[in-house]
Amino acid sequence: MKTPESAFAPAVPLSVTRIALAFAALAASPSVLLAHPNHAVSQVAAAAPRRDPQPPATTAPVRADARLSVTIRDAKLQQPTPARVRITDETGKPLGPLALTALPRNAPPAAEARLSLPGTVIGLPPQAIGIMYGPNDTAQGYAFQMDGAFYVNGSFDLAMPAGKFLITIAKGYEFVQQTEELTFKAGDHLIRAYDLGRWVDMPQRGWYSADDHIHLRRSPRENPLILDWVAAEDVHVGVLLQMGDFWTTYFAQYAWGEKGRYGAGEYVLTSGQEEPRTGELGHTISLGAQAFVRFQDDYFLYDKLFDRVHELGGVSGYAHQGMSFHGYRGMTLDVLAGKIDFLELMQFCVPEGPLAVEHYYRFLDLGYRLTALAGSDFPWCGRGARPGEEQVGAQIGNARFYTYVGDEFGFPRWLDGVKAGHTFVTSGPVIDLKVNGQIPGSAVDVKPGAKVRIVATANGHASQIPLRRLQVIGHGKILAEAKAGEPGQDASLLRLEFEHEVKHGIWLAARAEAGPSQMAHTTPVYVTAGGDGFHNRSNLTAQIDVSRKYLAEIRALLRAPTDTPRPSARSAPGPLAYREARARLEQRIAVAEAKLEELSRRR
Repeated sequence: MKTPESAFAPAVPLSVTRIALAFAALAASPSVLLAHPNHAVSQVAAAAPRRDPQPPATTAPVRADARLSVTIRDAKLQQPTPARVRITDETGKPLGPLALTALPRNAPPAAEARLSLPGTVIGLPPQAIGIMYGPNDTAQGYAFQMDGAFYVNGSFDLAMPAGKFLITIAKGYEFVQQTEELTFKAGDHLIRAYDLGRWVDMPQRGWYSADDHIHLRRSPRENPLILDWVAAEDVHVGVLLQMGDFWTTYFAQYAWGEKGRYGAGEYVLTSGQEEPRTGELGHTISLGAQAFVRFQDDYFLYDKLFDRVHELGGVSGYAHQGMSFHGYRGMTLDVLAGKIDFLELMQFCVPEGPLAVEHYYRFLDLGYRLTALAGSDFPWCGRGARPGEEQVGAQIGNARFYTYVGDEFGFPRWLDGVKAGHTFVTSGPVIDLKVNGQIPGSAVDVKPGAKVRIVATANGHASQIPLRRLQVIGHGKILAEAKAGEPGQDASLLRLEFEHEVKHGIWLAARAEAGPSQMAHTTPVYVTAGGDGFHNRSNLTAQIDVSRKYLAEIRALLRAPTDTPRPSARSAPGPLAYREARARLEQRIAVAEAKLEELSRRR
């Protein structure tokens, strides 16, 4: 049955060139791992000899001579609630497969530990929520998280060895996590009840959290299980991305549009796509469309795909802050052409993260609206000593964004809020900005010389998310700043309120910092003076020059010798393989250069 854009490949014969390229790549790399390139994912040989299963490496056999029974409730609702549980010993190692955090994700002990059925190994209760498909898009099982934690829905009963342990119960950023030291002797049965309360209630304010970048293969059977994972992190909208490259697709989603959504209460799963993805132009994300869109024969023509996504009711943007995989090149083409809606501004995948604003500020300064989104890129990216490489910190919702929905939550209202740009991104703090009473994503026009009233606040938790500073940013510069410890300011609440004279248009945003790697940033409010635009006159020339440089890089790729070696056999064949793509990209570069020339004449 032919399904034009939702099929994995177009219903047309492969060209001779593409067949040759495919065989060449397979010959060069017989152990291709069809997963997320350059995210430090281990390679698994397709033809590797079978191994006899080996038990997870541990320091010594562990006896389970005691028992722990736990219930977890939402303090406000007084009902059982999904949560994340982590139990560690006196040395800080997780209970159970102790080697899990010290090994690559695909090392046999780590992989087999996750294959353990809940209730069959120390540290994993029968009530732990496991799913089938793991990080490499194979049926390797998934019960333990990267740091040895597990998810439960309201209660669990666990066999415990004797000794001292620390239990941590968490549910995203808005809830106060609970920790307790527990001591077990042989024969003990400890019973504990934990009520998780919010230090801030964002849904009550009309704001709902989302993670735009989760990679898990999903079927209807997995829906309630994955929804519990997402709810345990208090992520209200979990966007599960079907990922593609030139060759094929991964992390399949079973349906799109309304048929691909599954929810309960105020939590929902929805299908999205990370496609197209190349090392030359970057990785892209689309969400909210009624179908999966893929043009394998025109793989480098990102604009064609974005147009189709918009026709299908969705939005598109660039992943990884535009920093990695040369995303800043593709952004230069597509922002200047008005083809994209957002940038994934917060993520732990790049060393500059979690908040990397270089390319975001560049396009704002050029006068283009761009909504800020955020996502975990689970199961790859997390807090760690080596951003983008540490795997133990990978966690759904560790970078997330909030969207203003209003009094009644629903996916269509949420998507409307994303399209309007009513968002902020965060890895902990809660932030609010109003300019003349208008929230992020809004446009405000005043007379030249008039003043706008700016009110910004940041909320944190004194011990869990201790605020350090709040800033109001205009055209990339700090216009005002509040620091914890100053009169009237503390680690749980920072506030700025002032007036700013608007001689020319300006984009205004708020930014906050708290504990290590805890940050937040709003989408701007776009202020114009007599309709003159909000571009940054003071550095317009510099930003145009940088953009021209990136266009020149794309042109150099198109004109490179045809025998230039590819950096990775897993990436797409270069644009040199497509005569029509080369011509079309040359046209797009020329259009972008003309646009930059037009921008240079602005005053």
